[in-house]
Amino acid sequence: MNQLSRMWKREWQLHLMLIPALILIIVFSYIPMAGIMMAFQKYIPTKGLMGSPFVGWKNFKFLLDYPDVGRIFFNTIYIASMKIIAGLIVPITIAILLNELRKEWVKRTFQTLVYLPHFLSWVLLSGIVIDVLSPSTGVLNQLLGLFGIKPIFFLGDNNWFPYIMVVTDVWKEFGFGTIIYLAALTGINPALYEAAEIDGAGRWKQTLYVTLPGMLPIIVLMLTLSIGNVLNAGFDQIFNLYSPQVYESGDIIDTFVYRMGVVESQYGFATAVGLLKSAVSFILISVSYVMAYRFANYRIF
Repeated sequence: MNQLSRMWKREWQLHLMLIPALILIIVFSYIPMAGIMMAFQKYIPTKGLMGSPFVGWKNFKFLLDYPDVGRIFFNTIYIASMKIIAGLIVPITIAILLNELRKEWVKRTFQTLVYLPHFLSWVLLSGIVIDVLSPSTGVLNQLLGLFGIKPIFFLGDNNWFPYIMVVTDVWKEFGFGTIIYLAALTGINPALYEAAEIDGAGRWKQTLYVTLPGMLPIIVLMLTLSIGNVLNAGFDQIFNLYSPQVYESGDIIDTFVYRMGVVESQYGFATAVGLLKSAVSFILISVSYVMAYRFANYRIF
């Protein structure tokens, strides 16, 4: 107690600075948790949480009987898994290539350029993607036309849509991952490269036997932590780019919850779906945290 009292007296200004953030967390994260009750109600906005009739597990039973629920969960896991895999391979490759550059200004310039899309919202980027992929005026279809290929409606074709989501997500986020892996590369002992060069190893073998093993701890950490995002396929991105034409391959849990709750006013059912997703995500995050501690010795507390 005395130690806590001394720490408070010494750092009370820093603790006061936390108050605005704590208020935001309480208002936007904890108070809305009362809405979980809607998952067990036939929620009627005019009657509120306390006046709406209680239906127990009926919303969850309706979810299990819903004809499209399997497809929606498959789409979510499929798109999210591809994003995780591509989002791991591309930044690692770019980081290794950048590490080979000897001119520091070239490396820093490229690093800044690839990092910029990370700060832009999907509302803005979706407009760029729609313009580039437009079947009538899009740059990509005009290039394909030069080779005699007919225009492709990428955002309206169920075969193309999931892959467009993966490619555009990697384009937006790989700069952030590249910086993380570049930081990991700086921790590799240069003497290992010198020893490998003396042994006759070329750049490829140095990458294979020195660089990649040196990056392995951070790669394992990033991969295991990504497991918790298997049910997060990217609502902002897909919501701004999808249409009823691609529901078959692009409708995910979050867009389904939005449509059921906001558009069709099935608040209880939408809350039940969201609650189920949150419960599964919590389990996955817990598992990924245990795996990160076991394989990468990473822990928060």
